[in-house]
Amino acid sequence: MGQKRYTPEQIIGKLRQAEVRSAEGARVAEIVRELGITEQTYYRWRKEYGGLKVSQAKRLKELEQENARLKRAVADLTLDKLILEEAAKGNF
Repeated sequence: MGQKRYTPEQIIGKLRQAEVRSAEGARVAEIVRELGITEQTYYRWRKEYGGLKVSQAKRLKELEQENARLKRAVADLTLDKLILEEAAKGNF
């Protein structure tokens, strides 16, 4: 079975549905079956997106992408610095 990818908006919507069902007294096993996800996915989503609004989730994803880009840039610059230091040792 292929993996489905949900957008942050869809995830938040499903978590809100789960909250409503939970308030009605449904158990987690019933809720995740209705949502079409596993319990592990439900708890992971709740940990990451619990209490967020859609706009906050979008901003979170943007910040995570920017952070990853900056980490790659720092890694590249560190590697360049190390190469230059090695080359400088040979010249003196």
